[in-house]
Amino acid sequence: MEEENPPRPVEGGPSPEWPHYSLYEQVKKALGALPFRFRTKLQIAGMAATDLFTLNTALGAAIEQSVVDNLNELRSLWDPDGKYALYSFVRQPQAFPDVRLQTSSPDLDPKILLGIELKGWFILSKEGEPSFRYKASACVCQPQDLLAVFPWKFDEVISGVPQLMRPFVTSARYAAEHRNHYWEYGRGAADGGIRLAEDHAPYPQKGARFNDEAVADSGGNFGRVARGGLMTEFIQQLMEEPLNGIPAKHWHAFLKAFADGATDDAIRRKIARIRVAGAADENSPLMQIANALEEIVGSSG
Repeated sequence: MEEENPPRPVEGGPSPEWPHYSLYEQVKKALGALPFRFRTKLQIAGMAATDLFTLNTALGAAIEQSVVDNLNELRSLWDPDGKYALYSFVRQPQAFPDVRLQTSSPDLDPKILLGIELKGWFILSKEGEPSFRYKASACVCQPQDLLAVFPWKFDEVISGVPQLMRPFVTSARYAAEHRNHYWEYGRGAADGGIRLAEDHAPYPQKGARFNDEAVADSGGNFGRVARGGLMTEFIQQLMEEPLNGIPAKHWHAFLKAFADGATDDAIRRKIARIRVAGAADENSPLMQIANALEEIVGSSG
């Protein structure tokens, strides 16, 4: 008789009896509202479309810091009564979670109310899904800690000012449990062993050993929560959202074709398929991008 795998973890959060539960709920709402109020001084122009895939790493840290700055500016959303006036969001990228709502006041306790492991994801990145690694052990996650992934785009699709899209927000502890369950049982692989973190204290400092590690991981894939299915439905819905009138999945497919060095014939076949999809309206965004791509292919021939 085969041994049954343990049940999949279930997403949770802090108890409604937790004294700061209302704050927790307000912070989640502020994260959801952030794309509508996000401001940044970053601007990209004059970059070749085939180089766009490099921006996920190059601009990721700047985007994440901008998210923290904007969260503090949205204090009226998560602290409407001024109860937490001496607390602020601080980014500490070498610790976990890398964003913490904390205070330096010696008279207040706790010093840290909650944490957010913050990730940015350029929606047109080459893999079509977030590639970050999230390895923090579930044992260092407090029930109120969150994992927040902010997809971002350019206001002119391949240039301009970064804009945030609706975030994926889940329990940091649940994300860690989901990751481990997938690695051990969901992949159907024999090498699913995991070495759990040595340090278990919440809000570990820089240098602490708070990550779980795979026993065997030659491909360096442990921690890729998107690959493990945690964000599948969210990603599918997001890639249907229009960028300048055209679903993001089409932009991604064409940019990837150019970046991968596809032949002119292969690219023209892709363009032909887009023309078929947009044939009902000669002025549709799909036809416009097909025309633009044909110009690019023609000028490079």
